[in-house]
Amino acid sequence: MGRWGDDEKAALVALLRTRPSGMSWPEITAEVADAGSALKVWEAHLEPSLFAEPEDALHSARTDIMAWSAQDFDFLTFYDDRYPAQLREVHQMPPVLFTRGHLVPDDKAVSVVGSRRASDEALANATAIATGLAGAGLTVLSGLAEGIDAAAHVAALGSGARTVAIIGTGIEKSYPAANRELQAEISGRGLVISQFWPDASPSKQSFPMRNATMSAYGRATIVVEASEKSGTRIQARVAVAHGRPVILLDSVARGTEWGNALIGRPGVFTAHTPDEAVEHAHRLATRLGDISHLLDAVDDL
Repeated sequence: MGRWGDDEKAALVALLRTRPSGMSWPEITAEVADAGSALKVWEAHLEPSLFAEPEDALHSARTDIMAWSAQDFDFLTFYDDRYPAQLREVHQMPPVLFTRGHLVPDDKAVSVVGSRRASDEALANATAIATGLAGAGLTVLSGLAEGIDAAAHVAALGSGARTVAIIGTGIEKSYPAANRELQAEISGRGLVISQFWPDASPSKQSFPMRNATMSAYGRATIVVEASEKSGTRIQARVAVAHGRPVILLDSVARGTEWGNALIGRPGVFTAHTPDEAVEHAHRLATRLGDISHLLDAVDDL
């Protein structure tokens, strides 16, 4: 990709905020990617009938970008070199990211997800899985929610390993509030990512969007525990659509209708124990990494 200046970034922010002709964020992102310039797309849609005060929108975006540059978080667009390349592989690619912590190119991350109101057994399994992933040299990825997410992050930190949290709020918010200190620790020792404006509160739509980003960022998703209507099923289904492997603990695979429906689908695996889940994840993450490097080599020819 490259590195955009503030004018290009401001044009992208203005497009995302004004949504000309009712365009969705993915539609805006696709048009900007095709044009190679947010400014060109902004100018193409710059009609009085679409925007009452177009220059005000652009000025406001520039002002905000200047303010963000003075904060302790980073602002990235999908066009920036530092933007995680694996996110560009999916239709739900976030057009912008706000991050605290350390971005690692080609991060070998595996999602560990599950119920917020997790059973003691599930919490123990999440801890064992995250510890095993850490021991295998993999990044533990989760969503900083209560229950399974928090247990996975804590276990990774306790193992001295890298952990990444992709959150469903703005980077300046903490949800739930009880995880504020955990979020700060992750940003200091790993990475926190948000695809929402910095001061955005949680919403019904933000968590499914967060789950899609987690699926795209990670090399595989491990579902530790989930109910029939758990939001975790969204990530499992999206991961299958993304072509990312999904590993279901047996209690999820056999104990839910949606889990059972995934059995036999390409890229879906079941595990009876935490160790088996880690073995699957390590094998799959390593294989996907080898394929990625081969594709990079082909692109360089």
